Amino acid sequence: MRRTLNWGLLSTAKINRALINPLNASKRTCLLAVASRDISSAEAFARQWKIPRAHGSYQALLTDPEIDVVYNSLPNHLHAEWTIKALRAGKHVLCEKPFALTLAEADAMISASKETGNILAEAFMYRHHAQTLKVKEIVDGGALGKLQLIKASFTFTLNREGNFRFVKELGGGSIWDVGCYPISYARTIVGEEPVEVFGWQVEGSGGSDESFIGQMRFANGVHAQFDSGFKSPLRSYLEIVGTNAVLKIPNPFKPGIKNELVLAHDASEEKIKVTGAELYLGEVEDLCDAIMLGKPARISLQDSRANIAAILALLESARRKTPVFL
Repeated sequence: MRRTLNWGLLSTAKINRALINPLNASKRTCLLAVASRDISSAEAFARQWKIPRAHGSYQALLTDPEIDVVYNSLPNHLHAEWTIKALRAGKHVLCEKPFALTLAEADAMISASKETGNILAEAFMYRHHAQTLKVKEIVDGGALGKLQLIKASFTFTLNREGNFRFVKELGGGSIWDVGCYPISYARTIVGEEPVEVFGWQVEGSGGSDESFIGQMRFANGVHAQFDSGFKSPLRSYLEIVGTNAVLKIPNPFKPGIKNELVLAHDASEEKIKVTGAELYLGEVEDLCDAIMLGKPARISLQDSRANIAAILALLESARRKTPVFL
């Protein structure tokens, strides 16, 4: 069995920088190449980050016989197309969130993975972090009592004119970019899919939501509420309310090395310290486990599909201004 997997970056997107250190740190990965639509851009990126190879097209990366794994960090509307092309080119794929923009795209990606036998996983880095695993352990252990409510926010100010996140046709919108996190988190904690959702959105000039406020109801009686947006200051917070206690997570979506949870009762608070690894290392090692050891990925393809279904239902609710049942 090979001990090292050669990785290629499909684009020179800013998010790549978050993956470079983990790929260099892992003993099972080698960052071998980067691709861009322009060779000069690829070469400049390769020089900056000391990547051995630069390709002047995305297809060139897929035809590089020494590349084992592709990280798809393209804009949202290109995730499905290039993930499927990579899988059919014999590559395993770590696809940046959101996994897809439609259920048809998600199904096509899943089918391509099954047909080729190549591993595909969504890059939701927070899911692999020790803090998230600890939160799930606390909730499942009954410390909160009967689960009642999950509340979350993820917003930041986006001022880059022309950014694809503002353009609906390119998969833009705050719910796709950051709202997907609290949706995924709530589903993970509850361990079920929502049965009813309701959403409101504030549209920008590009047709995508610049702010989104959503609610989800689960069959077991748990409710979730969240907001996401590009026009508010940075807010990243989540709390889980039960009949006996409230668990507060100050930095749920991008936890660091040292983290602190707060378990609050009526008259007392317990601070729970959680030490975690580098944020993006978990998704890299998880994919290596799936490829090299045959372990199931922590985020299943059906899980990724279900998150897309919830997002689409919320967007449909906002469009129709009525609840949507799943």
